[in-house]
Amino acid sequence: MGEFKVHRVRFFDYMPTAIRAMAFNAHTERLALARMDGSVEIFNFTDHYFQEKVIPGKDSRSIESLCWVGGRLFSAGLNGEIAEYDLENLRPKYSLEAYGGPIWTIISNTQGTQLAIGCEDGTVKLFEVLEEHIQFERNLDRQKGRIISLSWHPSGTHIAAGMMDMIRVFDVPTGHAVQRLLVDRGFGGSKSRETVVWSVAFLSDHTVVSGDSAGKVQVWDGHTGTLVKTHLVTKWDVLALSVSKDESSVVAGTSEGTVIQFQFIAPTLHQQQDKEWVRTRTFKNHTHDVRALAEIETAIVSGGMDTHLVVRPLLEKFDEKSHASGLRKIHFPHVIANNINLSCAKKAGLLLFQFPGQLELWRLGDSDEHGKPGDRLPLKRKPEKLLLLKRKGEDHICCSALSSCGGWLAYSTVSSVRIYRLQTDNNNISITKVSKLPKALHSAHQLCFSSDSSKMFAASSQSSVLVIALTQSECKYVHTLKPKSGSRQPIHLMTTSGDGKWLAAANSDCEIHVYNLQKLKLHCIVPVYGSCPSAMGIHPTTNNMTVVHADQQLFEYSIVEKQYTDWSRKLQKQGLHNVWLDRDTPVTHVTFNSKNPNQVVLHDMHMFCIIDQMFIHPCPCHNGLIGFSGLFYNQMTLRSLSEQERPSHLHAFKICKTFQVSLLFLASLLDDQSLVVVERPLLAITSQLPAPVRQKKFAT
Repeated sequence: MGEFKVHRVRFFDYMPTAIRAMAFNAHTERLALARMDGSVEIFNFTDHYFQEKVIPGKDSRSIESLCWVGGRLFSAGLNGEIAEYDLENLRPKYSLEAYGGPIWTIISNTQGTQLAIGCEDGTVKLFEVLEEHIQFERNLDRQKGRIISLSWHPSGTHIAAGMMDMIRVFDVPTGHAVQRLLVDRGFGGSKSRETVVWSVAFLSDHTVVSGDSAGKVQVWDGHTGTLVKTHLVTKWDVLALSVSKDESSVVAGTSEGTVIQFQFIAPTLHQQQDKEWVRTRTFKNHTHDVRALAEIETAIVSGGMDTHLVVRPLLEKFDEKSHASGLRKIHFPHVIANNINLSCAKKAGLLLFQFPGQLELWRLGDSDEHGKPGDRLPLKRKPEKLLLLKRKGEDHICCSALSSCGGWLAYSTVSSVRIYRLQTDNNNISITKVSKLPKALHSAHQLCFSSDSSKMFAASSQSSVLVIALTQSECKYVHTLKPKSGSRQPIHLMTTSGDGKWLAAANSDCEIHVYNLQKLKLHCIVPVYGSCPSAMGIHPTTNNMTVVHADQQLFEYSIVEKQYTDWSRKLQKQGLHNVWLDRDTPVTHVTFNSKNPNQVVLHDMHMFCIIDQMFIHPCPCHNGLIGFSGLFYNQMTLRSLSEQERPSHLHAFKICKTFQVSLLFLASLLDDQSLVVVERPLLAITSQLPAPVRQKKFAT
């Protein structure tokens, strides 16, 4: 495997923000998720829950609710605006003032022709969905209290609205309120407080299900306005409800971090004809408020104040135990280590940390000592923060980059790009903003520099890449590299070759375009694979490109020969081991061992792996049968085997799980045989969260 000196970096104080809302698109199987900082993330549930897009937040943007209409995404928030998002350019397409004060919720009818919003001033406002925008249509009867939650009946004729102490049912054609459902207040001292109906669900048979601040999930008859059943599920709030597609199941999220499932079934075996809503299961996968829920065909998706996205499979939907039936917790965005939130100047030993509102530049520590594996070496020079650079304006930083020499720094928001010249002299650092930038460079989805720092590449709209020449005095536009495929999807990965000849760019259509930077034209398109690339890198000597996809498949492509390498074909013919394929976090970074050209280094959130391409069999084999029959041991387990057993279990994938906390970034430095490992302990994030609601524990 080799021996490396490792810089274990734990001073990246990255803090994901709480999940505020989510919406699932059943047609495209995309989940949209909104966080408290106003950012929106898009997950592709058909591609191993891969996070394929991120729309950066904004200081003035508040998102309380999300809504899909076909392939279009809308949001509404307490700033009183409705926004539609441009999912190709990763920015708000437009925003519209609703003139009803803060907006608490937004929904669409099943036909996709109208939007309804619930406002602070007590109005339910209807908007018509047009081809390019939305247009105000009319108000329903104004109420005396704020409208907290809404649910549209599948027929489109009625809307249920959750308020303070009541639920109103509106007739949409006339705009009048036709039912008033009075919600009981809590017990004891809580009777003096108003009950907030945080969520409502309107079913096809005119059943209304509500969740409120008194801890109740209530079932109502929408025709008569009478209460059918009350389930007291918590002493705290029921914050979110979600209904399955066939309306046989409802899930509720609470302030205690629990998700409770109700099913429409017979209460006993002897009463099969008399079905009712019965509490069936309770899941505890969160420590804090569950603010958002989505019940999809095979799982319950939840998120909240603890910042985690949890996918809890419904085991009765699976015939056998499989990779898809396992619980998933997504702690960090998948884009964190794809050079968007972290950059390393390998030649200068510098690290750039990206936060929504600022950038931090750090110099790594140094040690002259040597030791045996596992030793902690004393530092000759401690890590040092050299620079804190705050962004301008309200838009959050969406990407940033640091040149390998440490002399250039760039970042982009949705509205502008800024480039700086850095000069370091011992402990002093000077920064100079490049004042005149090319007009074509107005925003970027991704930024990266060439290995010699003479060029900068900016991923622009429609999968194009701007080439910018850098000199001491100016930045000059050179060329725009455009794909022939005509894809309009954004680029989420870019990497350059060490000799400065090649640039590879991957987009959300699963396409990888390789450009010749000397001729400034498209060189080739890598054969399109059905899963999105999660990480890629170009070998510094062979110019072979290693690509890892969201489904954990691994390919090596010869850029010069425009075909897969023999090693890659052999690996695919043999097949990757089930242990490798069943990992639930994608590989987020690929780099190479500069002193051993046969080694590829990659990592996900829980391990890093060194692939030795000199091995005859890439994966373990057993009794002459190559592939899944062998055991896929990591390095620690292999060391525990006897000398006689060990050779039969050796394989090309050298896996290290020394770093048990979340592994955000891994890079190899060029000057010395060392690795930079950036870790973010989950305990450090948990310690910064607000205290959860008080819960009684056993024997206390």
